[in-house]
Amino acid sequence: MSYLWVKALHIIAMVCWFAGLFYLPRLFVYHASSEDKVSRDRFCIMERKLYRGIMHPSLIATLGLGLAMLWMNPALLKMPWMHIKLTLIAVLIAYHFSLGVFLRRFANDIDRKSHVFYRWYNEVPVIFLLAVVILAVVKPVF
Repeated sequence: MSYLWVKALHIIAMVCWFAGLFYLPRLFVYHASSEDKVSRDRFCIMERKLYRGIMHPSLIATLGLGLAMLWMNPALLKMPWMHIKLTLIAVLIAYHFSLGVFLRRFANDIDRKSHVFYRWYNEVPVIFLLAVVILAVVKPVF
């Protein structure tokens, strides 16, 4: 498969992953604000399906295709911007799994964080998206 096809698929997978990274904490905002059991149960189902059915497969595809691009073009690993990008991605993966922790807490009805906390937590991936895209497109020289 040509490098450009792998790159295109990588970008598509990344967009799907980020859609989940943006939407799941927003569901947590609504879930934390809900007061009736029917709503809380519905949010648990929505959150679980988003996390397991969209976010995990998208994360795996993003990482797999990204690694394929590095294998096809190992010179990228010699560029300082790539090291920064990979570090940011590692932190973003930790953020992804932290959402899984919150998801399990909601499912077990033991989450006690406020909707305000989740509103702020929802902003974290925006910062990473800006940084990662700028690094990948501009490729700054350090």
